[in-house]
Amino acid sequence: SYPITNRNMQTEKIEQLQCIQLVERMINRAKNRMSDNGHLYLLWGWVILICSLGHFSAIRWQLIARPELIWSLTWLAFLYQTLYLVKKKRKSRVSSYTDDILKAVWLVFIGCGLITAIVVRRLTGWETMYPLILMLYGIPTILSGAVLRFKPLIAGGLACWVLSIVAVFVPLLYNLLLVSIAVVAAWIIPGYLMQKKYTLENA
Repeated sequence: SYPITNRNMQTEKIEQLQCIQLVERMINRAKNRMSDNGHLYLLWGWVILICSLGHFSAIRWQLIARPELIWSLTWLAFLYQTLYLVKKKRKSRVSSYTDDILKAVWLVFIGCGLITAIVVRRLTGWETMYPLILMLYGIPTILSGAVLRFKPLIAGGLACWVLSIVAVFVPLLYNLLLVSIAVVAAWIIPGYLMQKKYTLENA
């Protein structure tokens, strides 16, 4: 009976080892899987692109008296985002650690953006605003890319920082074009790449 017992113990050990290896593979696969479908990056990328190009065109060719009103579109985008996230939260019962980190990163970005806008508008002017906004665009984009291990987001965030420096040497009106370039590099292109990767991995 001893050989049989010993063989059973070896079999149990092998099965336990196989279970551990299976769990490790599942964890590693979950880590590498794209958890973000890029939808909100595309939403904000296109909204900011339309607003910045529209604002530039309205000033350049004197199309309307108050060109800054085009940025009211961002409030509609914010309302849509809120509804989208509420619906997404209802569908997903469990919130991952990655989701929590990304949520915190973008909430900090929104807070910093609002404070920057108030302080700069009060103390300096739009000449300082655009370089600072471009710099702020880069921070959550790079951090999100690091958390998701997605290099296009990191590259897009670095592009925002480069454009932030360029904005200092460019006439104020053309800073709006730099904002357009920034959102294409940081959010629109990575957004489509994320969408494609998410679709392939979750098919």
